[in-house]
Amino acid sequence: MSKSAGHQARKRFGQNFLHDPGVIERIVRAIHPQPDDVLVEIGPGLGALTEELLAVNPALQVVELDRDLIPVLRTKFFNYPDFRIHEADALRFDFAELAQDKPLRIVGNLPYNISTPLIFHLLEQAGVVQDMHFMLQKEVVQRLAATAGDKHYGRLGIMAQYFCQVQPLFEVGPGAFRPAPKVDSAIVRLVPHKTLPFPAKDLNLLQSVVRTAFNARRKTLRKALGSLVSADDLRALDIDDGLRPENLTLQEYVRIADFLAG
Repeated sequence: MSKSAGHQARKRFGQNFLHDPGVIERIVRAIHPQPDDVLVEIGPGLGALTEELLAVNPALQVVELDRDLIPVLRTKFFNYPDFRIHEADALRFDFAELAQDKPLRIVGNLPYNISTPLIFHLLEQAGVVQDMHFMLQKEVVQRLAATAGDKHYGRLGIMAQYFCQVQPLFEVGPGAFRPAPKVDSAIVRLVPHKTLPFPAKDLNLLQSVVRTAFNARRKTLRKALGSLVSADDLRALDIDDGLRPENLTLQEYVRIADFLAG
């Protein structure tokens, strides 16, 4: 564990503080913040990225769970009167309340131990989001961007791509953080679709189909989805029931869900 600015990084919060100026500069260039953006940072930590964002957007808002970091941030950025800190758990935070008349631009070095559920939480609010830029474990970015047939393809990538265009940007080594994580990281951009490419009749049903399929990802579709749809129905939908869940495209999962909804 390392100490910085008097604060000890906490494993239970998944804290790895970004400190590399070159990486921070690349992230800011990728985000390309504007002064009038409704910009929200999740997990600002000790404020390394926050500082650069505030220089462009003095009305930056941050969501931070660790109450010991709140006074650190308030002291460091006391000369920004429009800077707002929301002391809250991002997993339960209602980001839609911040949107008002403009969509949100959300950024963050997300704690790796909650990154997947947090992304699902944010996807539910994609309608009020312009874009999202996140530092994540490299493997999570691979899962977000994976397509059918890829070993990283699964529920996270399918649902992320249902709502968003996924753009992996660049990788970041462990040395950019204190303490250094044991894995490589990567930056990803998520841009919500203005019009969903494959809208489902029932989103909850689509999520249920995908979840059920990947709970048995090593089985064939006829077995993995046997509790929901018959092999004959799959073949009628022009889907090979002998394939595995990782071989189906988003469009095909929507086709199955729409059949069940119909």
